[in-house]
Amino acid sequence: MSSRGTLYNHNPSPSSGVATWTGNVSTQASEPHKKNLFLQRLYDEGHEINESEILDTDVVKSLEDGVQYWTDFSKVHYHPQSLFELNGLWMDPKQFNNYGIGRNTVSEGLQGDEINERLRFFMEECDHVQGIQFMVDDSGGFSGVAASLLENIADEYTNVPVLLFSVRSPNYYNTLTSRKLSITSNLHDAVSFSALSSLCKLIVPVGLPSLNESRVSQYLNVEDVKLYQSSAVYASAIHSINLPFRMKKMGPTGESSNESGAMDLYECIRMLAGQGMQNTVAILDAAMPPPSMTGKRFQQPLLGNLHPLTPETAHDVDDLQAIETLMVHGVLGAGEKEVSVSEVREAVETEYENTSSTRPRFSHLSVSPCPLPIPLPFPSIFNNLVGRRGDLLSNCPTVSGSPSRRGPLDVHSIPMAARLRSTTAVLPFLENRLGYIRKFGIERGSIGANVLTSWGFGREEIEDIGENLSKMVLSLNPQQDYSSDDSD
Repeated sequence: MSSRGTLYNHNPSPSSGVATWTGNVSTQASEPHKKNLFLQRLYDEGHEINESEILDTDVVKSLEDGVQYWTDFSKVHYHPQSLFELNGLWMDPKQFNNYGIGRNTVSEGLQGDEINERLRFFMEECDHVQGIQFMVDDSGGFSGVAASLLENIADEYTNVPVLLFSVRSPNYYNTLTSRKLSITSNLHDAVSFSALSSLCKLIVPVGLPSLNESRVSQYLNVEDVKLYQSSAVYASAIHSINLPFRMKKMGPTGESSNESGAMDLYECIRMLAGQGMQNTVAILDAAMPPPSMTGKRFQQPLLGNLHPLTPETAHDVDDLQAIETLMVHGVLGAGEKEVSVSEVREAVETEYENTSSTRPRFSHLSVSPCPLPIPLPFPSIFNNLVGRRGDLLSNCPTVSGSPSRRGPLDVHSIPMAARLRSTTAVLPFLENRLGYIRKFGIERGSIGANVLTSWGFGREEIEDIGENLSKMVLSLNPQQDYSSDDSD
């Protein structure tokens, strides 16, 4: 894919004709990546080419076996201003692996200014800005790039709130094969999280060490090594939690039988981060798919089927000050019948009243009858208990040779439930990062001090990182003593 996108036909600007070199010229060009069957069929359909029929089964197999990059399964037409290529990096992606490298990449050249100009183009196209949703793989150098861009957003768009999803893949946890790499990674986690969280109104860490072994995958069959599969789970949850921002508001007295609980991005951020504990870190939970309903109740507890996609969280925490927003869409009743919005709302309310765990201080519920579509090129990640419309089957199919994974040819859509919650259950995540910076960066003779110095951090900046993380922990656990004196 060209860095100029695919939305418009773009012809490279012709050479200026000014010659500054009179010697011999040699060109080294690599062969373009071969299109897989999915992209090849898209290309043929766009150009009305019907040389040979490509079957859906062949496309599915091609995707499962051959995806290497996100462009291998993307069918979006990108605006020329949407994609930006970082130039001048004489390293491969594996070496672009820490906050310091990304920070220096943007600060040492003009690329940061170019990125900011592209953002300004889209901001000026908006009639009204609810807020900015920002996603970054914070496991490597792009966290430093993101911090630089977020600093500009904070300066130029002071009143525009930012919701940041910091996402990482299961593969990241498998690369820490030595103590040195582990310490560097821990320092990166502390520095990156401190920087990113201070530059947004609400941050949502996403990415489990093993998605396949997590409780979220009760009805999934995911290979952690395949980012094509794990990214589909995270993207589905983020898509679902975004639906209320795209719903039409009916006004204070208006009601709709088609959807309920619309709110904009600003309201969501203010609700989760602007009340009570002043916590700016939220946990993302998902049920994929949630249980169906029988009568006016869920066949299984909906709340009990919501499990975290945020790593290092505490389970079964009774938090009287918790705040959450829950999105449920596409829920089915008995016999795959659609369930009305009011019935879903009543069932969720009944479950809250009858739950054995502590009810959150405030909960916002959004409901829509629209399920999550499962088209090509969605990966085959569902197990045999998931039916054609995402209904949960009582028994696995007994057909001889039936696949262990089901995909878009077998499952056409699924219900989804996703939740963002502000709760003390995120304390282990915060305490771990505070421990990293203190043990490896602040304590006298700490073995990570030279690493932080090579990333461009001075002693005062390192102590500021520790202080920032300490304040975040104290906001959730005021009784605990996290004073900086503990590390002296």
